[in-house]
Amino acid sequence: MIAVTDWERSNRFYRDVLGAELVAREVGWAYRFGAQQLNVHGPGVTAAQVARIAVRAGNSDLCFVWDGPISEAASHLGERGVPVEEGPVERNGAAGKGQSIYFRDPDGTLLEFISYR
Repeated sequence: MIAVTDWERSNRFYRDVLGAELVAREVGWAYRFGAQQLNVHGPGVTAAQVARIAVRAGNSDLCFVWDGPISEAASHLGERGVPVEEGPVERNGAAGKGQSIYFRDPDGTLLEFISYR
């Protein structure tokens, strides 16, 4: 789960940079990546009762698998004006060793692309 402060800005970022399908909810949005859905708290959304502490904007850390070489991920970000904060660096991910780059969403949430190629 992530929190955002501006729906329009965040929707554009997650759609255009990460390839999310935008899913309209009763209030706000969720971001779908294939069979996975990222729930989003933002303006107008009240944290569900199961969330003891509401997530804050910039307070999450998410990793996404990049299917190609990590150099292509870096180029993808550069073409969209998103600066890489770190990398490429070797990291251990869910599928073992890979090459990662780190960047942030508009609210400061730390994001990672990892490539296992």
